[in-house]
Amino acid sequence: MQNGLVISLDGMGGDDAPLIVVEGAWRARRKYPQAKFIIFGDEQKIRPLIKKHPGLESVMELRHTPDLVTSEDKPSTALRNGRNSSMRLAIDAVASGEAHCVVSAGNTGALMAMAKFVLKALPGITRPAIATYMPTKIPERGVVMLDLGANVDCGPKNLVEFATLGGVFSREIMKVAEPRIGLLNVGSEQMKGHETVKGAAELLCATRHLPGKYIGFVEGDDICSGTVDVVVTDGFTGNIVLKAIEGTAKLIGSLAKQTFLSSWLGKIGAVLCLPGFAVALPAFMSLKKRLDPRFYNGASFMGLKGLCIKSHGGTDAIGFANAIGVAAEMSLIQFNKKVAQELESMGLGSEQADSTASLEEATA
Repeated sequence: MQNGLVISLDGMGGDDAPLIVVEGAWRARRKYPQAKFIIFGDEQKIRPLIKKHPGLESVMELRHTPDLVTSEDKPSTALRNGRNSSMRLAIDAVASGEAHCVVSAGNTGALMAMAKFVLKALPGITRPAIATYMPTKIPERGVVMLDLGANVDCGPKNLVEFATLGGVFSREIMKVAEPRIGLLNVGSEQMKGHETVKGAAELLCATRHLPGKYIGFVEGDDICSGTVDVVVTDGFTGNIVLKAIEGTAKLIGSLAKQTFLSSWLGKIGAVLCLPGFAVALPAFMSLKKRLDPRFYNGASFMGLKGLCIKSHGGTDAIGFANAIGVAAEMSLIQFNKKVAQELESMGLGSEQADSTASLEEATA
C-alpha cells in the first residue's frame, strides 16, 4: 500500500460522469489535502477535465480504459464481460493494495457483484450489506441504516452481523459513544414480526461485546426521530424504506414550491414577505442543507475486505465529493480493522464467509 490516502475512482460511473467524478475529487481535496487518486476511464474525456482544475493533475493518476459498465447491464453480464471496465479496474486497485478504497457512481448491482467477487467478505461476515446515514430531527445526529438492498433474504445471524457493522460505523465515523441499535419491525412489542426478526432479537439480546446497545424493535417512524443511531433490516425492506423516504423529501420540496408559485396570490404574498424572508434566510438555508441528499451521499458496502463506496448515480460534483469523504473517513480510521476487532471479541472473527466463493454467488 502506498503512503498517505489513495482513493480509486470509477471515472465513467454515473449519469454525468466523468465530469462529476473529476470535479468531485477536486472538491474533496479541500477537506482531505493528503488524498491522491487513481482514476480509470476514457483518457480523451477525462484528461481535459483534470487540466481544468488547478493542482489536480499532480495528485491524480489517470489509467485509460475504453470499457465501462452501463446502467442497463445486468450484474452477471458486467461481472463476466467487464474485466477491463473502469468499474472493475477501480475495484482491482483496492484488492491489489494500490488504493485504500474505491468510489463509484455506477450501476449498483454490478458494483456490488464485482466488489463481492473481487474483494471478498471479512471473516465472520457471511453477507456484506449496503449502509448509509440519514438526518434525524436531532441536529448534528444522524442515523445509520442497513441493509439497503444487497440481501433480499436474510437470516437472524445476518441481521446480527448488520448490527455489528452499523454499530462500528456509528461509533467510529459519527462519534456516538454507545450507539443505540434497533431492529426494524411492524411494531415495538416483542410478539410482533416474523420469525427472522424475532430470532435476530434473541441473538442480539444474547450477544456479548456488541458495539452499541440493542434497544429492541423500532418502527418506521422511529428511523428519523433520533431515538436510535442504527436501524437494522433486510435488504428488501431497507431498499423500499430508503426510496420512500427519498420520495417523501422530494414531495415536500415540490409542495412547498407549488404553494408559493401556483397562484398569483401566493406570488404576491411571497413578495410582500420579502423583508421577513431575508431575516429568516439563514435558517432556511440551514434547513435546506440538512435535507439536501447530496450531503448524505455515499452508501458503504460494509463487510468486505476492501472499502467500496457507492455514490448516487444522479448526483452532482458536490454529492460525489461527499461520497469520497465517506470513503476517506472510513479509510483514515481503518474501519475494516475496527470491524475485525469487534467480530473477534464477539467470537465471530474466525468464521469464514460463504457468499463470495463464486461468480454465481456474487450476482445472487
